[in-house]
Amino acid sequence: MSKPNILLILSDDLGYSDIGCYGGEAQTPNLDKLAENGLRFTQFYTSARCCPSRASLLTGLHPHQAGVGHMTFEDYGLDGYHGDLNFQCVTIAEVLRSSGYSTYMSGKWHVTRFEKPEEPKHNWPCQRGFDHFYGIITGASSYFNPCTLTRGNEPVKIPDREYYITDAISDEMCRFLTDHDEKQPDHPFFAYLSYTAPHWPLHALSEDIERYVGHFDMGWDSLREKRYERMVKTGIIDEHWKLSHDSTVPEWDKEKHKLWQTRRMEVYAAQIDRMDQGIGRVVQTLQETHNLDNTVIFFLSDNGACAEELDERFKRFVGKFATVKTHDGREVCFRKDPSIMPGSEDTYQSYGLPWANVSNTPFREYKHWVHEGGIATPLIVYWPDGIKARGGLRRQIGQLPDIMATCLDIARAKYPTEFNGHPIHPLEGHSLKPLFENKANDKEILYFEHEGNRAIRKEKWKLVCKYPGPWELYDMKQDGTEMSNLVGRHPSVVKKLSKLYDEWAIRSNVLPWDEVKKKRLAHAGV
Repeated sequence: MSKPNILLILSDDLGYSDIGCYGGEAQTPNLDKLAENGLRFTQFYTSARCCPSRASLLTGLHPHQAGVGHMTFEDYGLDGYHGDLNFQCVTIAEVLRSSGYSTYMSGKWHVTRFEKPEEPKHNWPCQRGFDHFYGIITGASSYFNPCTLTRGNEPVKIPDREYYITDAISDEMCRFLTDHDEKQPDHPFFAYLSYTAPHWPLHALSEDIERYVGHFDMGWDSLREKRYERMVKTGIIDEHWKLSHDSTVPEWDKEKHKLWQTRRMEVYAAQIDRMDQGIGRVVQTLQETHNLDNTVIFFLSDNGACAEELDERFKRFVGKFATVKTHDGREVCFRKDPSIMPGSEDTYQSYGLPWANVSNTPFREYKHWVHEGGIATPLIVYWPDGIKARGGLRRQIGQLPDIMATCLDIARAKYPTEFNGHPIHPLEGHSLKPLFENKANDKEILYFEHEGNRAIRKEKWKLVCKYPGPWELYDMKQDGTEMSNLVGRHPSVVKKLSKLYDEWAIRSNVLPWDEVKKKRLAHAGV
């Protein structure tokens, strides 16, 4: 049997329940079809933030081990916090290319602090294992006029006013796969399709927005309850788990700007819809090139939904990595303003905490934090030649480093102990392949840290901390939405898990967040 092709699809800031087959209202027929004919995982986890998650996904390590323990804005002068992939890690593309795979990437990179064409490119995609690349190097940008748009190692000018990056990312991947079939039909491929959708800004095409007008008029309270009911009915979550409640979310009936608020969610859903349309074209390309049956397709998000609100202060920050003018020179409005409807190129908004709370149904918290709302992701795996089950659910736990381990397992590729003369950290992931047949693998413990938010999951227990608060303890079998804190009732469990966490932190370059902040200021000369 020939080695299977691999297509890894990553969405950006997508909530756990946003796509149709996980309970959401967005129309995602292509993803739903992959789930219907593949598997859905119910307890798969990320690293709470875009670039740490991408570093972990690509390398099979925890983000600090790969050098991206926080963000890519700057180098903190600490081993785990350089904001740049180090050379003690290898990417999936580097290993698979060494094993005879052709490698392609279309989309968002975001694992290096060197983003400008004149800066070092040692950690750009084509220097980290990809034969061909099209996309953005930075973490976020306009959908209509993106910055750092690159092909290979060279900057790309936006071709015309009709440009929309979600479509471009999809179409470029279709072109890569078609060219591969024509020029290298005997080679397997690894393709990384990394969307910016539905990360802010709220930018969508009018025809997609129109399809969602009125869909969210009942407001976030009722919509969240209905999602919860659908998720229980389809078995995504346990019926005994309570629906969490965020006391900071105002009642919908008291919301003064309902038209603007529903528009925000309409645009957000339209962004997801357009991504799904593109995924459909990529899958169709695989079908037309007779590669679909022997291609393993993964779909997941990089973290939970984002509750960040953008305002005028954000313009000074976003100006470092995003265009502040439209194609025709108009100023982009960077502010939360109910008088300005989002969606068009001259706006730059997010959808806010109440809608992020809907996206993360039924969980607590959001991107940044390591309660379930920040780290839980949908995971769909589709592989006609390798997965017999159709429409099955898998409830075993898993985490981003497991994707690397799974790719190498199905590709029959060996993870190296050194690469290009550099010693490589041991692989942290465990292959998910046994789970395809609903067997156990040897995954026992999950670890998380971001901005001082910490967690460890072992068997049914999860010890978690929202910085700068104390440890909390949850029985995830009975209480998957983290509603009943048992920390005072099981001191021996807390002691055991906190000790395991501390040992992991030491070996993984994870430092206390207060220490990181102090050293960051000292390194910056403040």
